Amino acid sequence: MSESDPHDPRRVLLGVSGGIAAYKAAELARLLMKGSPDDGSTKCDVRVVMTAAAREFIAPLTFESLTGNPVSTEMFSPRTEPAHAHIELARWAEVLVVAPATAGILAKMALGLADDLLSTTALACESPVVVAPAMNSAMWAHPAVEANYAALRMRGAAFVGPAKGDLACGETGPGRMSEPAEIASAVREVLAKA
Repeated sequence: MSESDPHDPRRVLLGVSGGIAAYKAAELARLLMKGSPDDGSTKCDVRVVMTAAAREFIAPLTFESLTGNPVSTEMFSPRTEPAHAHIELARWAEVLVVAPATAGILAKMALGLADDLLSTTALACESPVVVAPAMNSAMWAHPAVEANYAALRMRGAAFVGPAKGDLACGETGPGRMSEPAEIASAVREVLAKA
């Protein structure tokens, strides 16, 4: 990882997986890009990687419009992605943020499974990782998810949430993705240490 000029935007790779909370990722991207003169936080250059399921909830065009960068979506699309997009994205990132992180992407990251662009990029990424889980309370409490969470924490991933509150399924409990401002703050803390 190269040293960056303190005046240059920090490089944040935002991984968006498929859950209803994907709409919050757009606000997260916006917050990271604008920085904050109140606390002196640097603006970030944000690039987005979306899973196929994420694209069912929010369009790549939303992120392209907000970030000014193309959105990476496909592992094997020679017209839109370079052959080694996962390596280029992983090397570009100063931090990888996965928000929302579904049970599926947590499992892939914990087990080292790489079957789409986001999971492959996560596996290739040597930068710090921030994870914002979002799922139903029963899923969050499942022993398999607990084991994946523990494995990722043991490897140094920083977790933000999940929060307790109203869930998309109509239930209330832990599993709600933390608010974008809280995630952005955690990302900035990680960047400050990098």
